[in-house]
Formats: sequence, structure tokens, C-alpha cells
Amino acid sequence: MTADADDRVYYVISDLHIGGDEQLEEVEFIDELLSFLERLETSDEEAELIINGDAFGLWEFTTVEGVEKFDLLEETYPELFSQFRATGESVPITLVPGNHDHELAAYDEYVERFAEYNVDVVREQSIDRRVGDQTVHFEHGHRQDPNNRIEDWGNPSATPLGYYYNTLVTSRAGQLSDRGRYNWMKDVQAVTPTERMPIWLLSKYFYREMNPLIRYSLVPFLLLFNVSALMAVLAGLDLLGIWSAPVEGATAFLGQFGRAGTAAWFFLAVNATLAGLILLVGIPLYFIRRDVRKTIDRFGVFETDLTVDPERPYEAAARETFADGETTIFCYGHTHRPGTREVAGGLLVNTGTWLKRLHRRDGVIGILPPVFYPSYQLAAVRIEPVEEGVAVEYERITKPSPASEELTRTERFFTVGREPEPDLPDRHVVQSGREIPRERLPEQST
Repeated sequence: MTADADDRVYYVISDLHIGGDEQLEEVEFIDELLSFLERLETSDEEAELIINGDAFGLWEFTTVEGVEKFDLLEETYPELFSQFRATGESVPITLVPGNHDHELAAYDEYVERFAEYNVDVVREQSIDRRVGDQTVHFEHGHRQDPNNRIEDWGNPSATPLGYYYNTLVTSRAGQLSDRGRYNWMKDVQAVTPTERMPIWLLSKYFYREMNPLIRYSLVPFLLLFNVSALMAVLAGLDLLGIWSAPVEGATAFLGQFGRAGTAAWFFLAVNATLAGLILLVGIPLYFIRRDVRKTIDRFGVFETDLTVDPERPYEAAARETFADGETTIFCYGHTHRPGTREVAGGLLVNTGTWLKRLHRRDGVIGILPPVFYPSYQLAAVRIEPVEEGVAVEYERITKPSPASEELTRTERFFTVGREPEPDLPDRHVVQSGREIPRERLPEQST
């Protein structure tokens, strides 16, 4: 569907993932979202709000079916729906379904119920809007993700691979989250790409769930693992009579400090012994693991990753969309990575997410688990006609970092000076009337 050319300003948000089982009910950005909607309500602009997919986590409701999920949303978030109604009286609100809320396109009742709150649910997978003399294409982005692509769109029984992951893993995490020492498991939605899930669980177990006495006793060994592994190798060379100088030099040096030196030597010797045992076991396991992986790849047991490539399939889709000569902006979400990128024919725009973002920070030394540093990167993409063409700008919505509350002292200590500073793209103008080379991307399977 395409709107007539007009001078409207378009605000675009996506990937709110509101709702779900138990702990997933909590919406940490609800105040910021309400403030944003209130601002649109009182704006003098000729504007439209487009919520570009995954506004609601319908996949994450596992105790009710169909339109009963709307009843839960309405009951749990009365302020939000009240604000939808108020904002929708001043500014049109268009809701494009994503994969997590695909059911919005599957039932007439959803369209009718949302209309009562002045929200227009579009049952197609994409919409176009005319901005000045250019066309902007909006879609959530799951169509370019093999694991979340819904071939039979509008069928309430459609269940791609991502559906099972979210009903079996994400929803279960929401049900169990409050059993931990800290209510952290509900952040499973923020773990991207999905392949990071095992290391994220290990990290949270180590820094949050592990008995503090065990953790603090392990930290020195893990920090000194690299040194200990080197010492184990040198000790082996000394025992074999190949090279004794390093061990003799270290013994002589530490011997100068009396009991303190003896204690240090004993501590290092224990670390070296443990590191040596790990190396003895780890080296053959490494080669076995590599051989097993090659065998699995050779038989093609695993044909795809658990997550979509955040760039290549969207560039291909944008090039195909831009081929009509009028569409110049391809706006999507899904991957939770805000950003803009020029491709032949126009501009690719990702609206990001309102969920927490987790930035992996690996240890500088030793083999400590990585720290997943939390932050918020809330934004609304503003698209408007300007004299030169069409301007795309990210409006930052400020929310304090949750790091001080959610990270342990150990995690904060190991990330001092390495805190993430997520930024949003600069304003970009897609100029009108310019000759743009329209390359063809080699055909690829998605």
C-alpha cells in the first residue's frame, strides 16, 4: 500500500517486545515510551508514527492463545493503551507486524481491538510512504531472515524456527528469572546474536550465581592462567632437561624474599600445575572438537546459523526494492542494531530496539568469562522532506545506563576504562534528482 505524496514527517520505532510470560511483563522503558507518545500528541507537526514490527512479544505468551493475548496486554499496560488512544487522535499510528507479533495479521479481532485505541494494524508485511518526490519502504526485516521468515503470512499456525526458540527458551527464561540471585534471566531478549547465549549464561552464572567464596578463590587463578600456562611449559622443559634457566632464575629471585617468596612460589606452582593439567586435557580435546566440527560441516548437518547476517540479506533486499527508480529508503528493524548504510540506489536504515543492549567485553588477561555491559540506545527515526530531498535523523531518547545496578563489583572492575559508548548515526539526506548507480547484487539464497 502506498500513500499519496505529502509533506508529512514520519517517526519510526520498532522492536519494543512488550509483553510475555511472568518477568517478561516488565517494560523498563515504559516511562520513556509514554513521554515520547505524549510529545507526539501535543506536536504541531503533520506527522505519522510507524511502529515497524515486534511492538509486542506475542510469541512469548505461552499460557493463552489468539486474541486472549490482547486482553492480557490491555490489562497489564492500561496507561500505554490509554496513551495510544490520546496520541492517535492527533497523529496517525500505523502498526506493521513483525515476526514476534505476526498474530496481529492473523486475526480480524486484533485489527478491530487496536482500532479502538486509534492504532491502525496493517496486515501486510510491508508498507510504502511517499515523502516529497521519493518513496520510503518499511518492513520489519524478518523476511530476510531464514529462521524467522513466515512463508504463510497471516496463518496463525505458522511457526518458523524462531518461534520455537522464543516459546521454549525466551518464555521459559521469563518464568524462571526471579529465582536467581538477581532477576537477570529476563534479559535473554537482549542477547544478540543468538549464538552468544551459552557464553552469556556462563558469564551471568560466574558473576551473579556462583557462590562468592568460590568465585573470589577462582579469580586469581583465572587471571594468572596465561602466566601459569607459560610456567607449566617451562617446568616441563626443566623436567625434561631441555631448558632449566627460567625455573632456576625464578627460584633464585623469589628466594630473596624469604617466607613471602616461598608463599609466592607455592602459589605459582599450584597455578602452573592446574594450568598444565588443563593444557594436557585441553589440547587433545581441541583437535577432537575441530575434527568433529569438520565432519558435521561436511555432512551439512547444520546448514544455517541461529541468527541472520545483519547486513548482506538486507543490502540485497534494498537493491531489489530500489530497482523501481522511485524508492530510495529501505527502513527495517529486527536485528536490534541501529544504523544507516548507503547501498547502490539509496539508503538502508535500521531503527534499532528499545530493549536493553548488551555489549560484550572480553577479559584483557587470563580466562575470565566476558562481561556483558548493559546500555540503552533508545531512539526514534525521523524521516521528513527537505529542500534537498529526504532527511533521515535519529532522535535520541535519553535513559540512564543500568550498569551501576546490574553489574557486580567484579564486572565493573574488569570493565573500567572499557565501558561502551554506543552512538547513533548522523543526519543523512537522500538527495532528489541525482543519478544513482543501481548495481545488481549477485543472486544468493536467503
